[in-house]
Amino acid sequence: MENFDETALHEKQRGITEDRLTLYQRQITGSIEHRPTSTSALTIHNSLNVMARDPITCHVLNTLTGTPAANLPCTLSLFSGTAVRDTFHATTDSDGRIKNWVPSSSSTENIATILGSLPEADAKTHWSIRFEVGPWFESQGIESFWPEVEVKFTVRGRGVEGQEGWRHYHVPVLLGPWSYSTYRGS
Repeated sequence: MENFDETALHEKQRGITEDRLTLYQRQITGSIEHRPTSTSALTIHNSLNVMARDPITCHVLNTLTGTPAANLPCTLSLFSGTAVRDTFHATTDSDGRIKNWVPSSSSTENIATILGSLPEADAKTHWSIRFEVGPWFESQGIESFWPEVEVKFTVRGRGVEGQEGWRHYHVPVLLGPWSYSTYRGS
């Protein structure tokens, strides 16, 4: 009897694992056709939808207080030569993060679509994130040397996690009223 129970348990676990893998695959490709069959896989499916993020994200920490820079308005821009092609807006969450950007125009494609439509797997695009730090510090009664901080960077690739050598682009910023630093995060 033990072998039967053990076999049934292994089969159930295998089904759950297959559902999870299918969900991950669908999340990466953007397809939502598959609906999981097990309850635990459904829970994972729902949490994956909540955790979705754009291919470019940022995180801002206030070095003056040692806390996340919550409610900081930011603008992400894609350049074509020296001109801005597309812009996206967002405000940092309570943890100082931006996971998703909102296009400034209804005609603007989302970031994943823009990167996915590049003609070559190793194509380069040039971006910037502008952090509206002057008004943000001023609203807290703090004088800031910076009216805004802009970080320019180059993105290489089509933006599909795990494909063609793509790695997510995360831009952390350590921000104070008199200084800032940044680096490529993961």
